[in-house]
Amino acid sequence: MTNSIGEIPGAGAILIIGSNTSETHPVISYRVREAVQNGAALIVADPRVTEMAKLADYHLRLRPGTDVALLNGLMHIIIAEDLLDVDFIEKRTEGFEKLKEKVAEYTPERVSEITGVAVSDLRAAARAYAAAESAAILYTMGITQHTTGTDNVLSVANLAMLTGNMGKPSAGVNPLRGQNNVQGACDMGALPNVYTGYQKVGDPQVQEKFSKAWGVPLSDKPGLTVTKSMDAIFDGRIKGMLIMGENPILSEANANHAGEALERLEFLVVQDIFMTETAAYADVVLPAASYAEQLGSYTNTERRVQLSCPAVPPPGEARADWEILTDLAKRLGLDWSYSGSEAIFNEMASLTPSYAGMSYSRLADEKSLQWPCPDSKHPGTPYLHVGKFSRGLGQFTPVDYKPPAELPDGEYPFVLSTGRHIFHYHTGTMTRRSVPLEQHRPEEFVEIHPEDAAKLGLAEGDPAQISSRRGEVVARVTLTERVKPGHVFMTFHYHEAAANLLTNDALCPVAATPEFKVCAVNVRKAG
Repeated sequence: MTNSIGEIPGAGAILIIGSNTSETHPVISYRVREAVQNGAALIVADPRVTEMAKLADYHLRLRPGTDVALLNGLMHIIIAEDLLDVDFIEKRTEGFEKLKEKVAEYTPERVSEITGVAVSDLRAAARAYAAAESAAILYTMGITQHTTGTDNVLSVANLAMLTGNMGKPSAGVNPLRGQNNVQGACDMGALPNVYTGYQKVGDPQVQEKFSKAWGVPLSDKPGLTVTKSMDAIFDGRIKGMLIMGENPILSEANANHAGEALERLEFLVVQDIFMTETAAYADVVLPAASYAEQLGSYTNTERRVQLSCPAVPPPGEARADWEILTDLAKRLGLDWSYSGSEAIFNEMASLTPSYAGMSYSRLADEKSLQWPCPDSKHPGTPYLHVGKFSRGLGQFTPVDYKPPAELPDGEYPFVLSTGRHIFHYHTGTMTRRSVPLEQHRPEEFVEIHPEDAAKLGLAEGDPAQISSRRGEVVARVTLTERVKPGHVFMTFHYHEAAANLLTNDALCPVAATPEFKVCAVNVRKAG
């Protein structure tokens, strides 16, 4: 997030796009409700009628995968009606004329035809967002998990800069992270093309710094993303794999492909706290300690680093992740020697400018710090891009609307989108072991519009077979107008009805993120 969660109640307008905030980030949703109580205009762009959409002043119920067209349309209106921040654009950005030329093509009438959103709603939402002194954008994987995910994020940034909503409180571009330490994992270099703090692999100065610190020559070639790693198994480029705290058998798009890939491995190690569906494929399972059983730090969605102390000792043979990895490295002939997680943190901070001012003692004393925190006297940074962007001037990047990789047809006439609900989390590895949560939602239900259900002879609770070009599952239906006719929705929490057997593994060409949010399916009564 460019800004902080505590700033949300001060926003004059909030645009939520691709986020079911009430169910996936319930604590943040309370901040949104507080902003609405304070008079903020709430705009929600979502194909489904979520709780946030019910609260919204403007619900832009767009067709799945049409986010770029919608955002370009909002910018067209803002420019045409002279609602843009000219001073911010002139002083702090570049490339505006190219953006203006591109969004001129996205008239409200054309955007309405693409997205299904009424022209009057487009105009009202654009005016509400642009009129606010500070307007915040919140988004999640509803816009990133597309073949156009990078274009969607660039469009969000274009809209924020167009209205001067960067580098000030209660504004900005704010991705809400999907897991408790996704931000921290990315910050620590758990990406194939960067070291810690997003220092690029292949940059000569970065390579020299890390090679010297670690005492080994480092490859200047980026690695592979998870999705491309699966393909590399089929190609014979990867023969062994270590999977930590991940359950790709349920979480990967086109999950059958992931399962076939893991079966082809010569050697698979899974390091986890439970025997997951993925661990069942492993040659060796290494029992790890959970968050409550080890000392470490977490970085949450607002860049806030917090120290986490163990509440209980690890059970049985479970060990902290760093201990397992260090021991494994030693057995592979590497000279790794750390006294504990604090020593690892100190090494990381010495190599990572945005964390340089942090230490366990500071985190213990001050409870938390937000990066960038470049030195030991720095208080941390609540919001980014004050005065200038990290690259100097903010770059407008015009993008065109492109349809999803797979659209409905005669054989597969429905659009499937996937997501989460409030009772379970991700692939259910932890939450489905909670008896109270499992009592609330013990099985999957596929959401379908009553009109579609009537045509298919389906009643509430009937088992339905949902099939795509990649697989099929059976789940009970629930009839609801939360989805439009022709649109169905499932979560991916349940191995008994694994939605990702259906989803499309077509990738965003830049981010290599699969298109989880749009695929073509057929629905019929099961049995």
